[in-house]
This record gives sequence, structure tokens and C-alpha cells, in this order.
Amino acid sequence: MVQELKEAYDMVLHGALLNTIAQEGRFVSVGKGDLIMDVGDPIPGMPLLIDGAIKILRVDDAGDEMLLYFLEQGDSCAMTLGSFFGQTKSDIRAVAEQDSRFVIMPLDKVIEWTGVHTDFRQFVFESFNTRLKELVEAMDNLAFLDLHGRTAKYLDDRVKVNGTTTLSTTHAEIAADLHTSRVVVSRILKQLENEGKISLHRNRIEVLEF
Repeated sequence: MVQELKEAYDMVLHGALLNTIAQEGRFVSVGKGDLIMDVGDPIPGMPLLIDGAIKILRVDDAGDEMLLYFLEQGDSCAMTLGSFFGQTKSDIRAVAEQDSRFVIMPLDKVIEWTGVHTDFRQFVFESFNTRLKELVEAMDNLAFLDLHGRTAKYLDDRVKVNGTTTLSTTHAEIAADLHTSRVVVSRILKQLENEGKISLHRNRIEVLEF
């Protein structure tokens, strides 16, 4: 696990600290589609994503979801930083976009390392800043893009995260991520296909323009 951590984080965290993280952290492996953390779950710690991708979702009182952002290799999740301020329960749902592996760092150790290690403190602050920008972008998309534009951007983002223009997904999954109905998503996807931007297949979308 030490070598894998170094491959993902060696550019931002020094080797001795990564050795300590490997000793203190808990290694987790999940499959695509697995629920990693749900709303109301205790926050187990701060994750370091070794490989794969995780989507972070906001859930309303009716249980409907909306995609906030993706975590990729080398990322962490700002939502866990709320624990620094006394928040102990999750406000988000985390689902594996791909088969993924990550290390969960205990929160008491995260607080300790933030105070002791300059590189770790900078990593935490930069991670928080990145996630905050993504949240602002998500709000901008809601405010300034129509659903057609949001759907196109959503597909572009998934292409970049997954590293492939062929997305294994369903209309229902897209509708859930965009907080809308499957019927509306199906209509928009057909429009995008007619525009030559995507090609629709059963449980699969090929993105032609991104």
C-alpha cells in the first residue's frame, strides 16, 4: 500500500508521512456502483483515493439525488473536513463510479498531521478549495445552464473521469444524478444524438463530441 500511496501522492506529500499514513490508515477496496457512505452515516475519516473514481451526491428529503462532483486519483473529499468543526455525520452520499481503492485516515490523525506537516496542511487546504470551487460550479450549472446544457456537460465530465468516450450507464442513472426524470433525460439524449454529439446503445452511450 505504501508504494501505491507514493505513486498517487508523492508529488504533494513526503515519503515519511506517506509511510505513516499507510500504517495508521485503513485500506478500502470497492466495486463500481458500491455505496461507500450515505447521508447520516458517521464520518469514518478523510479518504485518499489511490485509483478509480467516486461520485459525490447531495440527497434531498425525498431521497432524490443530485451529482455534486467526482473524486479521482490523488483527490480527497472536502465534506469530511466538516469533522474538524464538530460535524460527525455525513451530509452526502458517495458511490463508486469505477472500481476504486482508497485509504481512510483517522480524523484525530488528520488533525495532528495538519498541525505538524506543512505539506499535509497545504494538501488539505488545496483539497478544500478545489471541492469548494466544484460546488460553486455545480450551483452555476443549476443557475445558468438549461437541462440540455447540464446533460451535455455531465457526459463530458464522465468521459474525463472514466478516461473513455464509451459510458456504461442508464437513462435512469443520469436522471438521478441530474435530479430530473428519466423521460426528460431520454428526450434530451435523443436530441444530443440527433445533433451528432452522442450515439445511444442499450445501457451504453458513446460520446462523439466532448
